[in-house]
Amino acid sequence: MTTSATSGTGPADPTGPTENSMRRALKRARDGVALDVSEAAVLLQARGEHLDALTASAARVRDAGLEAAGRPGVITYSKSVFVPLTRLCRDKCHYCTFVTVPGKLRRAGHGMFMSPDEVLDIARKGAALGCKEALITLGDKPEERWPEAREWLDAHGYDDTIAYVRAISIRILEETGLLPHLNPGVMTWTDFQRLKPVAPSMGMMLETTATRLWSEPGGPHHGSPDKEPAVRLRVLEDAGRSSVPFTSGVLIGIGETYEERAESLFALRKVSRAYHGIQELIIQNFRAKPDTAMRGMPDAELDELVATVAVARHIMGPSACLQAPPNLVDAEYERLIGAGIDDWGGVSPLTIDHVNPERPWPQIDELAAKSRAAGFALRERLCVYPEFVKRGEPWLDPRLRPHVAALADPETGLARADAVVEGHAWQEPDEAFTATGRTDLHATIDTEGRTSDRRDDFDEVYGDWGALREAAAPGMAPERIDIDVRAALATAADDPTRLTDDEALALLHADGPALDALCGIADDVRRSVVGDDVTYIVTRNINFTNVCYTGCRFCAFAQRRTDADAYTLSLEQVADRAQQAWEVGAVEICMQGGIHPDLPGTAYFDIARAVKARVPGMHVHAFSPMEVVNGATRTGLSIREWLTAAQEAGLDSIPGTAAEILDDEVRWILTKGKLPTATWIEVIETAHELGIRSSSTMMYGHVDQPRHWLGHLRTLAGIQQRTGGFTEFVTLPFIHTNAPVYLAGIARPGPTLRDNRAVTAMARLLLHPHIPNIQTSWVKLGTEGAAEMLRSGANDLGGTLMEETISRMAGSSYGSYKSVKDLVAVADAAGRPARPRTTLYGPVPEERQRAARDSDGHLPQLLPVLD
Repeated sequence: MTTSATSGTGPADPTGPTENSMRRALKRARDGVALDVSEAAVLLQARGEHLDALTASAARVRDAGLEAAGRPGVITYSKSVFVPLTRLCRDKCHYCTFVTVPGKLRRAGHGMFMSPDEVLDIARKGAALGCKEALITLGDKPEERWPEAREWLDAHGYDDTIAYVRAISIRILEETGLLPHLNPGVMTWTDFQRLKPVAPSMGMMLETTATRLWSEPGGPHHGSPDKEPAVRLRVLEDAGRSSVPFTSGVLIGIGETYEERAESLFALRKVSRAYHGIQELIIQNFRAKPDTAMRGMPDAELDELVATVAVARHIMGPSACLQAPPNLVDAEYERLIGAGIDDWGGVSPLTIDHVNPERPWPQIDELAAKSRAAGFALRERLCVYPEFVKRGEPWLDPRLRPHVAALADPETGLARADAVVEGHAWQEPDEAFTATGRTDLHATIDTEGRTSDRRDDFDEVYGDWGALREAAAPGMAPERIDIDVRAALATAADDPTRLTDDEALALLHADGPALDALCGIADDVRRSVVGDDVTYIVTRNINFTNVCYTGCRFCAFAQRRTDADAYTLSLEQVADRAQQAWEVGAVEICMQGGIHPDLPGTAYFDIARAVKARVPGMHVHAFSPMEVVNGATRTGLSIREWLTAAQEAGLDSIPGTAAEILDDEVRWILTKGKLPTATWIEVIETAHELGIRSSSTMMYGHVDQPRHWLGHLRTLAGIQQRTGGFTEFVTLPFIHTNAPVYLAGIARPGPTLRDNRAVTAMARLLLHPHIPNIQTSWVKLGTEGAAEMLRSGANDLGGTLMEETISRMAGSSYGSYKSVKDLVAVADAAGRPARPRTTLYGPVPEERQRAARDSDGHLPQLLPVLD
């Protein structure tokens, strides 16, 4: 049954749901049974006594949630000012009066954007009235449609609108004490990283998942690129991945059917369940406005709004926070409270609702009286909801914690009634490089092991494991391969650059004699390209911190700052370890660390400088693309600017880690908050353009399939053809033992020997002739496994490492150090000679070789040597 939710578009059934279907749906709601989309669509049409029954059960669900949250009988609101930063937008929504055009702004004497002085004037007046939220609302990416917007940004020194939003948010925090809540429309994952340090919460209405309302001419969102439902859902997911407390909701009465409205609510529930990051849901009713294309559309009736609130409460559950704007309901407040809301949203004693300027805010005293009449006490909250105030990391950036703490009651997370709203410095936490925690982990991981196999917040930090299993299931299904493997082997032997995707996929599935033949072909190509020498590098890994809240589900290295195995090294300790490595013949240090919330974006520069100051001749191979993005977004620099500054500080090359699988289908199962594929590519290509070389990697054997390996290798080959910046490709077999995604029963237990041989061989063939060096990982495969990969197309063994905590924390049993003699022995096992190399695969100076020989097997006591 499909019925129209309004008198607008959509097929209509004038009879509505049957009495029996309504009774069944009401009973299921009353009994607390999970509803499906069809039942929710029926309940959205409840009227009269049926609506009364629906709202009564919804109110009970809400009351149970408030009781569990420790605020029974409390309904909240945020005392705010509304800042329309710009009314220019690239979209053309047919119901919107907020958006205007440059000519009208000029005629009214306004700039394309509000100036900082205009914004701060509003914020200061709001602070004087006790407001605590600055609701910053603006159109989507106006510079992409309006040259005047681009000119304004250029003239004021901003790369884009997001840069201005970031800058003005910092000034609001520092000069007024208000907390910015940002509504800049559609944002990318990188935009979230840029804005998270300056705003405790953000938002964007989903509005609807009805694609036809966007794609069909005449639809309310037709001609608006940012209103495509898939795009907006991706924003909600990126907010969750970035641990940003996020506000969203639905706009009802714009032509959607009841089924479409129900589907929108279920889509919001799915995101909320997966990431636990939707702090509130707004149920907003359409109000027709003059001078818009939808001026003749009837308003969504109050019963429509009440029923939608009640159904949303049943779908979202007791812990959800539901809001309905009080200025859009003609003082029918008690009906909304009765339907299950627990929040009134932002209410301003100073500014109008610029989106609905014809609908004034109610007075706060009036709102309190109406709430009281319905049996509820009105309490003020902040723009970031109490649950997230109390959660703390990773939901609140350390630079925002003092600003939030100045206004929040630490017990309830609500606004403090006696809080003084005044500006505070926005700055990095002090003493970022104080040595803390288990700083000897690099050694004791081999002697004492890790304290436990998982973090204490295992069930929360990675998102919802149940939702993840559902998402992972399709990608885990093996493919049927019908291509003739013999023909594919013939192509590979003749000219591997001619392999089609189908042939390559067949070879990635090869087994038995076909796999032996494949490895033989790869080994022949290896011999013709780089000869028989097995290369290795005398290097030391330095993982300067393992404190990280990114939520990578494959990573057993990351710890909370309070976990028993957490540590952070001081700059002095980093430099000490680099010096020790130099003394025993190292030519490189490889440095990577967790995304520690307290480390400023300039910390990476400090690390590079500390090493270069102590050991000027050491090659600094450091900072994964994830760390590059973290540094850039924390400093407000572009990726290019940040990399340039890092290069000036002493960075020589970067590891191409954080790649995992360059396919977002797999990536968003493996990681919660790591950078997406497109951003990884952007970092790598920018580095290469600046002359900063990098390695390339692939971690495989978890929730991936050979088709993902093929796509990943093709992507790397394409980058190399464009930039020529990769030094090698490193195979990284997934270590499953302590990996959260394995402990949760989702990932398989790492790759098989067949997988390892096939990946190594196909990396040699698919990257030929663009990336000549293929490295195998002894720390993940052991001596015998590494020797087998040398017979399957690999030519490099990586490094001595000296210390290695990432794979060891994950459960690798092959130690943290290999001497030069050990590495030569691996090459011997493969029947090949060995020679040292530099990071860039050049010859090693004789002085460095001599130091390595003299010290081999006699490393400083700080470094463990395993038998």
